[in-house]
Amino acid sequence: MAESEHDREQTPWRVELSSPEAMEALGARLARESGPGLTVYLSGDLGAGKTTLVRGFLRGLGYQGPVRSPTFTLVEPYTLEGRRVYHFDLYRLSDPEELEFLGIRDYLDPDSMRLIEWPQRGLGLIPEPDLIVNIAYSSHGRRLEWTSGSERGTRLIRRIQCDNKL
Repeated sequence: MAESEHDREQTPWRVELSSPEAMEALGARLARESGPGLTVYLSGDLGAGKTTLVRGFLRGLGYQGPVRSPTFTLVEPYTLEGRRVYHFDLYRLSDPEELEFLGIRDYLDPDSMRLIEWPQRGLGLIPEPDLIVNIAYSSHGRRLEWTSGSERGTRLIRRIQCDNKL
């Protein structure tokens, strides 16, 4: 059986960012390279910068309003130029089944984009990721480790890596 591009490309891409502005710029770059149906898992400690990356993603799509982590609402919807983006924060879930009460299936249409903080709390009910981004504190700011979860994710990482502005 032939090995796919995705199977060969499982080594994470690591990048160090020194400021929230750099995090937002990387999020915007991801948005510009993305399209309908994207699912991104965002992991990291509280305050590591997951929502900052989402803010950059939304700004990259032209959104100018406030972006807050939907810790209490669990999901914040955005509609931008016909694109639907759902920002999930599953930190407060005690059981993945709670997502059924939220109406999770309404957010899983193939044309929407989903950015999911604390995805481990919703496994089994949320879509498989195209990208997994783990954000950690580092001595210089933040260290991001990007792993693809699909061939699409592999292609996205390659395109973002090629951006000489990072």
